[in-house]
Amino acid sequence: MAEFATPQALVSAAERARAAGYRRLDAYAPFPIETLAETLGHRKSRVPLLVLIGAILGSFGGYGLQYWCAAIAYPLNIGGRPYNSWPAFIPVTFEMTILLAAIFAVLGMLALNGLPMPYHPVFNVPRFALASRDRYFLCIEARDPRFDPAATRRFLMSLKPSEVTDVDS
Repeated sequence: MAEFATPQALVSAAERARAAGYRRLDAYAPFPIETLAETLGHRKSRVPLLVLIGAILGSFGGYGLQYWCAAIAYPLNIGGRPYNSWPAFIPVTFEMTILLAAIFAVLGMLALNGLPMPYHPVFNVPRFALASRDRYFLCIEARDPRFDPAATRRFLMSLKPSEVTDVDS
């Protein structure tokens, strides 16, 4: 893991690491950096698709439950209205749509981000506490196909960081 003093140095280092063939990269900064996600090769989020799936399931589930109760399980003829009175089913259908979309959004975001993560090996690096204050870190994971401890350390040193640290798992 390499430590940098400026966000520009971090983005430049991430670009050079991607150009060198490293694919398992992670960056840590005290605030969002606009171009960093694209530089690291992150793809678009799948959370919107999960929200859409949750909304569709919620709407069909809400409407289906009301239809089953009113027309199949316990049909009552009140005032001559039809058993499948869809205008009366709209409020609950809408609320179930919103509820399941929100649940899918929260749980999907947590699952796709790998959260909660009470422990990560980078927490063992003493200077990593500065990642939430004023330092920027680029980490090349050992799972990277191109990773070699000595060669990767030399590569990180060539990026001119403040410090390069080995992260023990």
